[in-house]
Amino acid sequence: MAIEEEYGAHNYHPIPVVIAKAKGPWVWDVEGKKYLDCLSAYSAVNQGHLHPKIVQALKDQLENVALTSRAFYNDRMGPYLKHLLEICGKGFDMALPMNTGAEAVETAIKMVRRWGYEIKGVPEGKSEIIVCANNFHGRTTTIVGFSTDPDANTNFGPFTPGFKIIPFNDIKALETAITNNTVAFLCEPIQGEAGVIVPSNGYLKQIREICTRNNVLFVLDEIQTGFCRTGKMFCFQHEGITPDVLTLGKALGGGLLPVSAVVSRKEIMKVFIPGSHGSTFGGFPLACVVGEAALNVLVEEKLDVRAAELGEMFITELKKINHPRIKEVRGKGLLVAVELSEKARPFTEQLIQNGILAKETHDYVIRFAPPLVISKEDLNWALDIIKSILGK
Repeated sequence: MAIEEEYGAHNYHPIPVVIAKAKGPWVWDVEGKKYLDCLSAYSAVNQGHLHPKIVQALKDQLENVALTSRAFYNDRMGPYLKHLLEICGKGFDMALPMNTGAEAVETAIKMVRRWGYEIKGVPEGKSEIIVCANNFHGRTTTIVGFSTDPDANTNFGPFTPGFKIIPFNDIKALETAITNNTVAFLCEPIQGEAGVIVPSNGYLKQIREICTRNNVLFVLDEIQTGFCRTGKMFCFQHEGITPDVLTLGKALGGGLLPVSAVVSRKEIMKVFIPGSHGSTFGGFPLACVVGEAALNVLVEEKLDVRAAELGEMFITELKKINHPRIKEVRGKGLLVAVELSEKARPFTEQLIQNGILAKETHDYVIRFAPPLVISKEDLNWALDIIKSILGK
């Protein structure tokens, strides 16, 4: 910690634990103390740490080729993208591979703007994208420019124009904000970084109807909520709708590599032509193999079913904690938050002392998102500790 403090930029305030080893839902620090990981690298480790099938796929590919760049075809990208689109389901027939979640969102922004000019007929330079207050879509200059979090955007301007910010979970505000120049509405199905803010039932369905009626693309950021985290492969499936554009990342890399993608329909994705967008590492062979193995684990181990069942149990038990400091317990699947009436950091520190790694967000909220491979026994063990700390 001292070495990192001296030589590393101070853009994080980490929990004072130095992780040296990990397996499944567990991690160990340099002194050998064992912790249950209840953050999962913000859902990047849905399949658990170092899942043997994903690790083996990576090792096997390292015997062949790791990086080619998109200057050439490679033998892994086509099968991987086909598999990814099969997982995403009807309504998606083309994918663009990238590396990080922020890159996926930036790709989606470029795509919908270009669609607006070339397909919808918006006057050049006039496109508008509607976003939600308290969003989190990444850390690039464009993205933080439409964040409402001062920690994310203070002193980073001037920012990219063309974004309108409306309240989350407010259908009337969306209808009012749409103009002839609106090309897309971008939101998260559950606002994770904001404190696991779950919208009203039917919110996504209403968005879908409004966007369709107004010829506006519905862009859904499932980077944190996707890949079984909320009890379905994707959160939008709870409402039986399909967005026009889906941004994916985190668990797509199986906890080993940064792997992301944008998926959509051909009539939207076709606005990209050679030279209009790219990435040196996007779709590199090693990432494709890891992504495909990560998808296989999600399906083979039915992690959506596991997340739904364990999540329901977890939320039910947390709601039984009777203490006035607990304002609300909310979540879906194994994406859960406990909002407190007092600062959360002292409680996350107590949890760590008792072997549970969790992190506060927005000062008063503790977020719990363990790897989806966690056993019922391990989750009950965690619940006993959480109850003893939050219920005192």
